[in-house]
Amino acid sequence: MESVAVSGSTSLRSITKQQWITVFAAQAGYMLDAMDVLLFVFAVNVLRDEFHLSATQAGLASSFTLAFSAIGGIAFGVLSDRIGRARALIWSILIYSFASAGTALSWNLASLLFWRAMIGIGLGAEWSAGAVLVAETWPAEHRAKAVGIMQSGWALGYLLAAGVTALVLPRWGWKVLFLTGLLPAILALALRNQLEEPEIWKQSLKRPRVSPVEIFRGELLGRTVLASALATSVLFAYWGLFTWIPGFLSASPARGGAGLSIVRTSAFIVPMQIGAFAGYVGFGWLSDRIGRRFAFLIYVVGAAIATPIYGASHEERTLLILGPVIGFLGTGFFSLFGAMLAELYPTALRGAGQGFVYNIGRGLSSLAPWVVGFCADRYGIGASLALNSAFFLLGAALIFTLPETKKVALR
Repeated sequence: MESVAVSGSTSLRSITKQQWITVFAAQAGYMLDAMDVLLFVFAVNVLRDEFHLSATQAGLASSFTLAFSAIGGIAFGVLSDRIGRARALIWSILIYSFASAGTALSWNLASLLFWRAMIGIGLGAEWSAGAVLVAETWPAEHRAKAVGIMQSGWALGYLLAAGVTALVLPRWGWKVLFLTGLLPAILALALRNQLEEPEIWKQSLKRPRVSPVEIFRGELLGRTVLASALATSVLFAYWGLFTWIPGFLSASPARGGAGLSIVRTSAFIVPMQIGAFAGYVGFGWLSDRIGRRFAFLIYVVGAAIATPIYGASHEERTLLILGPVIGFLGTGFFSLFGAMLAELYPTALRGAGQGFVYNIGRGLSSLAPWVVGFCADRYGIGASLALNSAFFLLGAALIFTLPETKKVALR
């Protein structure tokens, strides 16, 4: 089941209309997924006051989202191997849309945790289906670029969540804010007849069905374990950092924050996510040129250096300047996973393997918001952000335990 390297000279001008439709559809799905997930991040201090939550309890709500994203991602990875990548993508969008709207019905911590868990299932499901769909649709020479475009939807969703929060939350409150999360369901209906299943997946149906447990056997076992450790380390760093950045910016100096208003917090997120967008897309181009591993190393080491500097800064100009740097380095490396994980597994097991690795990382990293929140109650939010640097550096070491997969053809 070993993949074979290829060295074609495909130009981007040769990419078909259907391939572009696929990548932009996956990007839109991930953008709206991010918006639904991150509305909570921007409303966290309002919800803390509404339900009388400590930072630890607020972090627990985000942790629930991540923990259940592992369930959704693993389940839909396997499901996409059975029913198809495009069909699984559409179902995932419907799940997180209705779950986001359901958050508006919350009346206490327990009900809030339930709806954030449902959001998590949709979050994991969307990435598993969308990333495999894009990876199998685009040629090897441009696979990371395409995945980078898809992954950049997260930055656009972050921006959209910031804009929607600034517009809705001060005027109509948090319940109306979460009701806006129902809008992505319209996208699912629009995509129903636009997306096509990858030809490589259709061909795999002609071969004998393979059990998903094969990702834990033979050569694939080592890849699954090491890739899961890599995903866990950097996902812990990401969620520990970016779950709390809006809270850090809007929290009072007494809580270790920067003391910005909700509107100004949203405004500060804009340049940060512009940097993240550039980071996602830039990683795709860089890793297609110099390889997956060294591109990843540049990003995560840079993030490890920048994170404690950002958390120690409370002057607005400094935070505004550092924001795009944190966004670029601290998020752009995620484009690695959609490309490299697809290249590590054969088609019959790609959804199962990719879904398990990335989402078990999400599940295990679900402790990150809670851990940072726990530390924030004791040392302040800004100081607690520095904890995440250690996990970025761990990822820098783990990337070299996996093979270089640049320009590897899928099988």
